[in-house]
Amino acid sequence: MTSVPSRLRALPVGALILGALALPSPAAADYLVRGHGFGHGVGMSQYGAYGFALEGRGYRQILAHYYRGTRVSSAGSRTIRVLLRASVGGATSFRGASRLGGERLDPSRTYTARREGGVVEVRSSGGALVGRYGSPVQARRPGGTVRLLGSAINGVSDCLYRGSLELRPGLSGGVSVINPVGLDDYVQGVVPGEVPALWPTEALKAQTLAARSYALATDAGGPIFDQYPDTRSQVYRGASGEHPRTNAAVRATRGEVVKYGSQVATTFFFSTSGGQTEDVENSFLGASPSPYLKSVRDPYDYHSPRHNWSFRFTQAQMQSKLSGLVRGRFEGISVTRRGTSPRIVRAVIRGSGGNTSTTGPTLRFRLGLYDTWASFTRTRARGGSAGTSLASLPGPGRPPAVAGTAVPPAPR
Repeated sequence: MTSVPSRLRALPVGALILGALALPSPAAADYLVRGHGFGHGVGMSQYGAYGFALEGRGYRQILAHYYRGTRVSSAGSRTIRVLLRASVGGATSFRGASRLGGERLDPSRTYTARREGGVVEVRSSGGALVGRYGSPVQARRPGGTVRLLGSAINGVSDCLYRGSLELRPGLSGGVSVINPVGLDDYVQGVVPGEVPALWPTEALKAQTLAARSYALATDAGGPIFDQYPDTRSQVYRGASGEHPRTNAAVRATRGEVVKYGSQVATTFFFSTSGGQTEDVENSFLGASPSPYLKSVRDPYDYHSPRHNWSFRFTQAQMQSKLSGLVRGRFEGISVTRRGTSPRIVRAVIRGSGGNTSTTGPTLRFRLGLYDTWASFTRTRARGGSAGTSLASLPGPGRPPAVAGTAVPPAPR
């Protein structure tokens, strides 16, 4: 998210063993995990794009670097439907709307919606019935915003939204709230939620095109909604999250998207590469290879506080975190396949009772690592030598810092 590091290569399987980790006793060793990057590793590294922008590269150059063989082109706009709440129980409250379906509302008043039977019942703050709706109904204020009170499913509370708030009976009870909003109004609410608005303009433009393209190329919810407002899709904070600098980046690139051939590209992005991105099939296991989602060097990603990181685990912690995957007593992890970057694709967890096959993403989740680009070192917990290297991998750029928890970076 200096000098250009040397090209990183995938290592042969024989060099990728994280170690037998045979222990003289369960309490005698710690495990130091050194790693690089933060996120899934596919597509554009946000901190890498930031670094490219500081080096004077334009947004078109940045995008062409991360999405190989693509070009900036134009695409039509459309409405993006964002799921803000999913079948919540109790009341859903909003304010600022002047219309609810065909009914006039007072924008200064608060209204509440509840599911009563199979319909959504909307009442004013004084309890007066506005209407009952068996099909979706939209609360809107033409040319303005509507405030959804309480928390959306991304945890953000009391946000203003452009477009409208669509209220519909939830499939499992309660009321679902969807925000149908124009594409660029949606992107204005995304970009400052994904990267700091004070970043260089060219980095903001690159993020804008990535966000716009991703919104057009993906569909998270089928016929009811298109996108979640969180990292399952893109972080979206509505009009409340907008910033003048990111809005300017959206206006300056209006209508522009990333295309591969005639199709809008699925522009995955993430926080920090650690020095090299990864092939999509090595990170999203089961995904088909993509000609534009290939591993590339990322020479300016070192600006990220999670370019290098480390964790330390005791034997007991490894045993606990890998519970259900360890047969008997934990004895070690052997990597059987790495990607190009080289992130862990597949590995074997060794136990006194046998081995268990697993994946890099599973190890990352279980151990709470920032990325699957990791290596392990066994160290003595009480006295003894400084540690035994277990096929530690060369770190990109600067040497890996052996430190505590890294400062969280701004983007994901």
